[in-house]
Amino acid sequence: MQSLVDFINGIIWSPALIYLCLGAGLFYSITTRFMQVRHFGEMIRLLFAGQSSDKGISSFQALAVSLSGRVGTGNIAGVAAAIGFGGPGAVFWMWVVAFLGASTAYYESTLAQIYKVEDEGQFRGGPAYYIEKAMGQKWYAWIFAIATIVACGLMLPGVQSNSIGNAVEAALGSGDMIETTLGTFSSAKIITGAIVCVVLAFIIFGGVKRIAHFTQIVVPFMALGYIVIAFVVILLNIDMVPSVFATIVGDAFSPMAGVGAAIGWGVKRGVYSNEAGQGTGPHAAAAAQVDHPAQQGMVQAFSIYIDTLLVCSATAFMIIITGAYNVHGGAEGAFLVQNLPAEIAANSPVFTQMAIETAMPGLGKPFVAIALFFFSFTTILAYYYIAETNIAYIHRTIHVPGLTFVLKIALLASVFYGAVKTANLAWALGDIGVGLMAWLNIVGILIIFFMAKPALKALKDYEMQKKAGVKEYVFDPVKLGIKGADYWEERMKRKGQKSPDLGEDSSTTGTAKSTL
Repeated sequence: MQSLVDFINGIIWSPALIYLCLGAGLFYSITTRFMQVRHFGEMIRLLFAGQSSDKGISSFQALAVSLSGRVGTGNIAGVAAAIGFGGPGAVFWMWVVAFLGASTAYYESTLAQIYKVEDEGQFRGGPAYYIEKAMGQKWYAWIFAIATIVACGLMLPGVQSNSIGNAVEAALGSGDMIETTLGTFSSAKIITGAIVCVVLAFIIFGGVKRIAHFTQIVVPFMALGYIVIAFVVILLNIDMVPSVFATIVGDAFSPMAGVGAAIGWGVKRGVYSNEAGQGTGPHAAAAAQVDHPAQQGMVQAFSIYIDTLLVCSATAFMIIITGAYNVHGGAEGAFLVQNLPAEIAANSPVFTQMAIETAMPGLGKPFVAIALFFFSFTTILAYYYIAETNIAYIHRTIHVPGLTFVLKIALLASVFYGAVKTANLAWALGDIGVGLMAWLNIVGILIIFFMAKPALKALKDYEMQKKAGVKEYVFDPVKLGIKGADYWEERMKRKGQKSPDLGEDSSTTGTAKSTL
């Protein structure tokens, strides 16, 4: 099973996908004139602007839901894996992915807002919706929807619960070994898996509103608490910070694990962690109640910074400062750097636990176990919401009774099995899910860009309204030459809104004065 999964993984995560992720981020950075830098202040302002409604959630709630998907085990075990297989230089490439990926996140999330729909009293949207509406290719949208249901409903949840199980086992011990038909597992992992499933079932059977309310409380708390502990570890070793920077940057261009390993693992774990271009973030973005699609695109771009430049960097600095890592070589079982016992898996949370334990004895293992529980648990909630949204998309064409209930049971089974199975298999399956979605989504949004440039038109429109100092932003897709944005067209009619008069240059429909 492991060999087959690794073979498929190798095909999906070929160098082509690595360069596609980096290339798409660079392309959108240039075409948006590096909006992730120019609008940094506006991103922060928009975080707390807007209110939720009966149909949609607030910008902050949408950020929390998307961050609950972005901030997960990838920020702890994923960073450890990037260092363990790609060397410290892989962290630099995670930063590159985050910086460039912020523009990709803007683009895909703005598309989700433009083409969102009202479904049974709430907003829905995401890649399947904008692929159908903007590309006009329903078959491609269906492929994405099915791939996402499988990835987020079956493949990815097991990675999160696996890290929870490993962290709890490392903190409390394995307990008694229990033999089952699926193999022999520790009682600690079985009990952990059961507890996670019970709490998870209570929330996912409560709907998107319960998920949003839970995540808006838990996500900021867990991220802040983790970063505080990381800063304490860094402050205790403040004299080593310059050398850590030098190690990361120096190893990025003369990597101990090889150029391919540093870039490959940095990009792979960067995409896994911040999910820019993967197509998961747009689902939460579409659910937000905003006055203009570009607003939520900017909020989602900022979430990439929070995920990678803050949380992932905090993990990386703790690990490298304390030397709590190994770097695997090309040969089987060989190490380029070995500071820890060989049996410690690089794709587990143990590197991070050992790092905190080194600086604050007695705290590392239990703290990381608790942090991973919240990080991973909220990510599983986000995966469920994403899979449910794609089932809702399928139901618009063919209604399959009980499909959502089947998803809930399948996800709970995946979570329990993931909590007790080996880390290598869990991560390999997760990588397949991430890779499939990234391929389908990035290719889709690139095609949409060249067909109509809807997200770029939305950005220019927002910038012009902001410059004009309008009191209430208005999005008129007809005036911008954007087709298929049914919700926004109906909103304009329902509210009797008119586009603000911004002068002749306000037209972005392809006239000579357009700068697009």
